[in-house]
Amino acid sequence: MSEIQLPLSLSPLDVAALVWFFLVWGSYNLVIDRLLVRRGGLNSQMQLIREIWMRRMFARDDRVGDAILLGQLIQSVSFFASATMLLVAALVGVLAAVGSAYVTFMSLALIVPTPRSVFELKLGLLTAIFVFAFFKFTWAIRQYNYCSAVIGAAPDPNVPEDVRNRLADHAAAVLSLGVTTFNGGLRAYYFALAVLSWLVHPWAFILVTTWMAAILLIRQFRSRAYDAIRDCGPIMARYSGPPGVDKQAGKQTLS
Repeated sequence: MSEIQLPLSLSPLDVAALVWFFLVWGSYNLVIDRLLVRRGGLNSQMQLIREIWMRRMFARDDRVGDAILLGQLIQSVSFFASATMLLVAALVGVLAAVGSAYVTFMSLALIVPTPRSVFELKLGLLTAIFVFAFFKFTWAIRQYNYCSAVIGAAPDPNVPEDVRNRLADHAAAVLSLGVTTFNGGLRAYYFALAVLSWLVHPWAFILVTTWMAAILLIRQFRSRAYDAIRDCGPIMARYSGPPGVDKQAGKQTLS
């Protein structure tokens, strides 16, 4: 019987590392962006802060400061979008001269020897991740612009409070969607570093992928920034009362 040949001469360890990479990245996105949206992580705490921000913005006449803050956010995302486009262009250039790049990389002592087809797959995956990040960043910019339009069209503060709060909650939802999309692009950078380690060895790929996920989880649930923001949200909520917050106790509830 002839042996089963894996696609592109991938070894079983390469396949296992690649499956682990997509499993960890996909699971992290699912848990943080879908399952734990309002259940205690740093992102969920910031969503509460954004709801408070929008409610206060809709309750005051002067909104110039809010527009400036949103403009700063758009500039940050635009920087990452531009940088990502440069990275994609550079990687496409490497793929265009993959022959000489392959010879150079294989001459390094730390690089495990791999067939050229596998090397091209690794570079292609790295390029695809940055293309994915670019689309995330550009979509985040669009969503921030939508939020800017909502702020610009905000009515005077003398409208009924229930109407004002409902509009503020919608604006906060659009802003949070933009932030979530931006976070997805930043996350792609972390996992792109894991793909770089695949050039060294499949075991390095597995370890760095796990390490990146651990770093992101620690920043979400065990960082000093999380502790500070977690304490700020309930205090601010006592004076604005966004949905799911007990105004008297100042405690976030899971609605």
